[in-house]
Amino acid sequence: MTEQRTARRTDALPATHWHALDEAEVRRRLGTGQDGLDSGEARRRAHEWGRNALAPPKRRGPAARLVAQVHNILLYVMLAAAAITSFLGHWIDTGVLLVAVAVNVVIGFIQEGKAESALDAIRAMLSPRATVVRDGRPREVDAAELVPGDLVQVASGDRVPADLHLVAAKGLRVEEAALTGESSPVSKVCGPVPVDAPLGDRFGMAYSGTLVVHGQGSGVVVATGERTELGGINRLLRTIPPMSTPLLRQIDRFGRILAMAIVAMAAATFAFGTLWRGHSAAEMFVMVVALAASAIPEGLPAIMTVTLALGVQRMARHRAIVRRLPAVETLGSVTVICSDKTGTLTRNEMTVRRVVCADGAFDVGGTGYTPVGEFVLGGHVVDIDRHPALSLAIRAGVLCNDARLTEEGGEWRIEGDPTEGALLVLGDKAGFTRNVGNAEWPRLDTLPFESEHRFMATHHRDADGEPWIFVKGAPERILDVSALQAGPEGGQPLDADYWRRMAYDLAARGLRLLAIAGKRAVPVGERLDFADVEAGYTMLALVGIVDPPREEAILAVDECHRAGIRVKMITGDHVETARAIGAQLAIGVGKPTITGAEIAVMDDAGLRRVATDVDVFARASPEHKLRLVQALQANGQVVAMTGDGVNDAPALKRADVGVAMGMKGTEAAKEAADVVLADDNFATIATAVREGRAVYDNLKKFILFMLPTNGGEALVVIAAILFEFTLPLTPAQVLWINMVTSSTLGLALAFEPAERDVMARRPRPPGEALLSPFFVWRVLMVSVLMMAGALGLFLWEVERGTGIETARTMAVNAVVVAEMFYLVNSRFVFAPVVNRAGLLGNRYVLWAIVACIPLQLAFTHAPFMQRIFGSADLSALDWLKVVGAGLLVFAGAELEKLVIRRTNRFHRLVHA
Repeated sequence: MTEQRTARRTDALPATHWHALDEAEVRRRLGTGQDGLDSGEARRRAHEWGRNALAPPKRRGPAARLVAQVHNILLYVMLAAAAITSFLGHWIDTGVLLVAVAVNVVIGFIQEGKAESALDAIRAMLSPRATVVRDGRPREVDAAELVPGDLVQVASGDRVPADLHLVAAKGLRVEEAALTGESSPVSKVCGPVPVDAPLGDRFGMAYSGTLVVHGQGSGVVVATGERTELGGINRLLRTIPPMSTPLLRQIDRFGRILAMAIVAMAAATFAFGTLWRGHSAAEMFVMVVALAASAIPEGLPAIMTVTLALGVQRMARHRAIVRRLPAVETLGSVTVICSDKTGTLTRNEMTVRRVVCADGAFDVGGTGYTPVGEFVLGGHVVDIDRHPALSLAIRAGVLCNDARLTEEGGEWRIEGDPTEGALLVLGDKAGFTRNVGNAEWPRLDTLPFESEHRFMATHHRDADGEPWIFVKGAPERILDVSALQAGPEGGQPLDADYWRRMAYDLAARGLRLLAIAGKRAVPVGERLDFADVEAGYTMLALVGIVDPPREEAILAVDECHRAGIRVKMITGDHVETARAIGAQLAIGVGKPTITGAEIAVMDDAGLRRVATDVDVFARASPEHKLRLVQALQANGQVVAMTGDGVNDAPALKRADVGVAMGMKGTEAAKEAADVVLADDNFATIATAVREGRAVYDNLKKFILFMLPTNGGEALVVIAAILFEFTLPLTPAQVLWINMVTSSTLGLALAFEPAERDVMARRPRPPGEALLSPFFVWRVLMVSVLMMAGALGLFLWEVERGTGIETARTMAVNAVVVAEMFYLVNSRFVFAPVVNRAGLLGNRYVLWAIVACIPLQLAFTHAPFMQRIFGSADLSALDWLKVVGAGLLVFAGAELEKLVIRRTNRFHRLVHA
């Protein structure tokens, strides 16, 4: 019972406190002896705490997803109209209305994203098997069977199966980038750290889902399943609701306003017709349905989906894979991009930037793992053979090294520790490769790196048969064992103050430090031992290493700034590194850098202020990243969040657009994201933003093209009711125009190229209405022109004694031909189209018009279409009249643009 109560107390203890306890206290609280738990106690705790697994996500079934697609107010109005027509026995109208509803529902159902699969990806990171000590013996078990208090062993290549408090570590290094964003493996040691230490500085802990890359160790399980750090991310993901996008919010608001206007207009029209004009209820129901069908833009949801899908294809050509359609447009409206540093803004390829020797500080050219670069001293390229200390330091860095540099298909890669890889690349730049080193300086023995000693040592014999011992490691540790320094004329007394000043200077530049030393000696015993690295070394060099920013990322950040988009860097790296990389990228220059520890003590109001003013955030945890995204959104920003680790998944899901890295990103990050960058390149985001803005421009052009058709049809029906003449357009004919010809023609606008100034504008305000006052005016004006052409032609023909079917057919064709002319006009909102660029600049416009001609001829002359839609044959003279009515719209719209361009209202309207 005592152990059971202990377990309950353990659950009450905050997980972040385990790293602050020593081994004895951890064992006492968890009841773990040197032999681990016994099998009976493990079974009891498994019953008490459950399996070491993450909770599965709640899924919405296909039926629920299908029903959700109908939750659209415009579709409700269409369904109501279908119910009325079926009640009155107008089955053709009912069928056409239901087909329109079905098209929109099916497209929405197919395109719905599956964001919850991010949870599956996180669960897959848990280790399937684990080595645990029970009953005094190591055994392999299913990792899901681990319980708090178990004693677990890990070795190189293992994925840590639960959160462990380490009780033994021998050369143990763990890759925690997925959790912390830290680009290099973390060396682990046993012992407590301060309570407020961030995740990346808890050296005595190994966390579930991270990967052991070197050494071996053992630890006591302190958290399993949902109580692990990985489980915390899983819980965060479950609490984050799906985000709507600015466009969807605009469409929803537009739809609600339009639906309310249609219902109000239909009700007023019905009341007017029955009460004022004395029409029967059945007759007015038919007219009201015609009015509703004419006013609803039935093709809008489908065309919007297709337009976004075309944007997806264009982005894919630029290496941006869009997983959720609305993200295409949302990228174009972002006001802030929160980017992870490692692998996104930087190359994730550790590079030696500076080598400090006793005779000077040498800058090293080149970027990444490509072994090309020059050595520069005082602004001049130098021959390293003229600098013996530099030459020997580079050799030592290659020899005292376990990494491998390989080339495949023109791409260079590092196998092993990235920091050691940087030293290999440095050697290749100097002409001293690993193969040359192995041949001329064969290794005889090795002392692997251990966190306790903070260095690695190797024993070699040079080409003359002389023995050497080289060490590399933490600068303070190497200085402690050095008595001399290598100067131009050989060994000279160590100037420790000089090296400390140089170390401080390198650290201030955001560089990671490594010291290298050596001596001519043989091991004291038969094998190299720690006693051989106690004294007598000659300090060779300090090496400054950095994960450099991508050159294209620097240009992309500048382009984002010019487009009015703030770029913020949120990283798990140290403050100095984050600040230095930020300065190179022009992010946060002259502004403070905030750490995760500072964020943790801020309330939401304080964080909202900081999120506005600060652009570089260091040592950030998953909760911090999520809070920052929420703070920016609370300030009215549209936020894109980039990342590649599991730690980024909650913020990726919460952001308006989550952008994951395709090459180096975890599956959890990809599944939580809306967009995946196939090339892991921040510059691709800037290209995607440009495409997103173009998509939004084209959507607005489509809406500006489509709404006048609906408006003109509605005005025709209202005029018929007010002035008591036969409906010029039946509900079925209206739906033919809206669903077939209008959609076919309008789709061509989705292929409009991006305008030249698309990245010179500031982002549009998040709350901006879909239609500006000017756009409303344009819609009303063109609607009146379409109504005048179609209704005028209908009344003229009826007055001349033409049959009602023929007059209606001419009215329908007048609307369609007017659409064809207005489609050309809609390519440019203000510029004239009576020129080569306007008439021939988008071949898809011409193809759409050509495609519509046979459709309209079939509508008019095909017998089966005549039976469905009540159309009739037209003569050549009738067609000339139809074309004349269509030209009225084109001429009127071009005249309006001419007037606007010649008045001082033009510049104001351009930005409306």
